[in-house]
Amino acid sequence: MVKIKIKVVVVGLGYVGLPLAVALAKSFECWGLDIDAERVRELRARNDRTGEIDGDRLAASSVRLVDRADLCPPADFYIITVPTPVDADNKPDLGPLEAATRTIGRMLDGARKPIVVVESTVYPGVTEEYCAPLLEEVSGLRCGSDFFVGYSPERINPGDREHSIERITKVVSGQTPEVLDAVADLYGAVTSCSVNQDRRGGQGD
Repeated sequence: MVKIKIKVVVVGLGYVGLPLAVALAKSFECWGLDIDAERVRELRARNDRTGEIDGDRLAASSVRLVDRADLCPPADFYIITVPTPVDADNKPDLGPLEAATRTIGRMLDGARKPIVVVESTVYPGVTEEYCAPLLEEVSGLRCGSDFFVGYSPERINPGDREHSIERITKVVSGQTPEVLDAVADLYGAVTSCSVNQDRRGGQGD
C-alpha cells in the first residue's frame, strides 16, 4: 500500500495533533485541520499556546494549517487527534470525536482507498463500532472496501520534552494486515523508536 506523494490530514491541532502534524510533514504532504480559526491564526503567527512546538519549528515546517475542511485535498490518511473529555459522571464525551468523524466522512475519496486512524483516547470498540459506521453514513462509502480504519492511541504527555512523538514507541493496529502495515509505515517515518503492531485482529481498540 505504499504510495507516491502520500497526503495526510491531521484533524485537531492540540498538544497531540500539532506535534504529530509537524513530524509527519517532514516525510509526507501534511495538512493540519482545526475548526478553531483563532487557534489556526495563532499557529500561522508561530505561536503555539500549548508550548509543544516553538516558533522556529513552526516557521520551518511545511505543514499546511487550515480551519476549513474544503481547504484540504483528498488524502491517503486522516488522523483524528481531537480530545475526548469526561463528564461529571466520568463518562467520555464523544462529541468532538463525532464532529471530527463527520467532517472526515465528507472528505473521503473512495478512489484513494484512504485510511482513517483514530488517535484520540477512546474505549474499546469505538473505532469499529462507532466511527466506521458513522463514516459510512456520511460518505456513502463502505468500510473495508472503499476506506479502512486503524487505531494508534496517543501517548503524549503535555510538556514532556523527553517523550515527544519522535521519541516514543507507537502502538498501531489496522483493519487488515495491509492496513496495519501501512499505518505502521506512516508512524515509523516519524519516530526513532519502534512501532509495535497489534496483529490480534480488528482495530485493537
